Amino acid sequence: MLVRELMSTDVVTVGLDATLGTVADRLLTRGVGSAIVVDGDETPLGIVTESDVLRAARETDAPLSSIPVREVGHQAVVTTTPDTAIPTVARRMADESVKKVPAMDGVDLVGMITLTDVVWHLSDLRAEVDRVEAVREEWGPD
Repeated sequence: MLVRELMSTDVVTVGLDATLGTVADRLLTRGVGSAIVVDGDETPLGIVTESDVLRAARETDAPLSSIPVREVGHQAVVTTTPDTAIPTVARRMADESVKKVPAMDGVDLVGMITLTDVVWHLSDLRAEVDRVEAVREEWGPD
């Protein structure tokens, strides 16, 4: 199973000059947990998560509308490609301690895969592993 089969293609983005108020509105409206921060050319620059919004609100005690995204977003973002196998991206998520990974086709943002996406499809992933093991046993050395 590949990332393209599970990823969401309707990715929430915000500009670098947005505020956390804008981010919170978009996250709540769209029912997601993160937004990709982009420049004017829609090139991904980072990610801001619901945890980032909550942490900034607690630490600054300021209105979200006064806190710029550029002050809280993660700039080193773990990415993947649509053709990456789910077990590979899941292992990377675990290794990097991230729950959300943008899917890139070259420099273009094409989707988002989340830990929730992986968990919801565990039974499908297990069935795929079983099919591969059955073929391996059938074609294995005798």
